[in-house]
Amino acid sequence: MEQESFFGGLFDFSFTKFITIRIVKVLFIIMIIFSGLWAIGYIISLFSQGAGAGLFGLITAPLVFFFSVLMARVWLEVVVVLFRIAENTSRIVDLKEQKNTAPDSGE
Repeated sequence: MEQESFFGGLFDFSFTKFITIRIVKVLFIIMIIFSGLWAIGYIISLFSQGAGAGLFGLITAPLVFFFSVLMARVWLEVVVVLFRIAENTSRIVDLKEQKNTAPDSGE
């Protein structure tokens, strides 16, 4: 099976090839980075309001960070599952069409 290039799939206007599966790792890394930057910014902004608020931020920011990474992972897994279902359904249809067009063996 021939593997198309990323840009070939990106500009496939018939949407027969999916690129989401290829970029999901990059999306997850970006979401982790943004969550981490948010947590750092949150802690810094709370420390600027006082030590008590800063300590509160030190406790809540990691919890929110891990929850946001978990939710990003779950969301991306759902997306991947949906795309794999679509790909496998297309394969099943193709196999069914091949079976229906194949000449009978005389059974």
